[in-house]
Amino acid sequence: MYASDKGALLCDLAETYGIFDMRALPVNTLATLACGLSEDSRIKRKLTGAKLPSDIMLLAAAVDRLSMLFWAQTEDGQKNRNRPKLILSAALEEKENEVETFDSPEAFMSARAHAIGD
Repeated sequence: MYASDKGALLCDLAETYGIFDMRALPVNTLATLACGLSEDSRIKRKLTGAKLPSDIMLLAAAVDRLSMLFWAQTEDGQKNRNRPKLILSAALEEKENEVETFDSPEAFMSARAHAIGD
């Protein structure tokens, strides 16, 4: 978990247990606490490849089913046109990451210089 995403693990430990310094704990204790994180924790979602927490996926699926049932009762539904867009499908689509992060001020300045043409 640590090697996969240190930041996500730290956020989960802080949120769940109030641990802000992982190095202050023995490795066995840290491993036990990390394994005890919920299935919807950031690190476990990353390791399993889940894009959304399970409760959000279930809510989106329920709204999608309800909108399809409602649409099926309309004139458009009877003629199979203007089908509603599904929330879950849109949420699970791969989107280009709009946020760029930097590990150091030098990396930021280099990217900035490249972006503005210096």
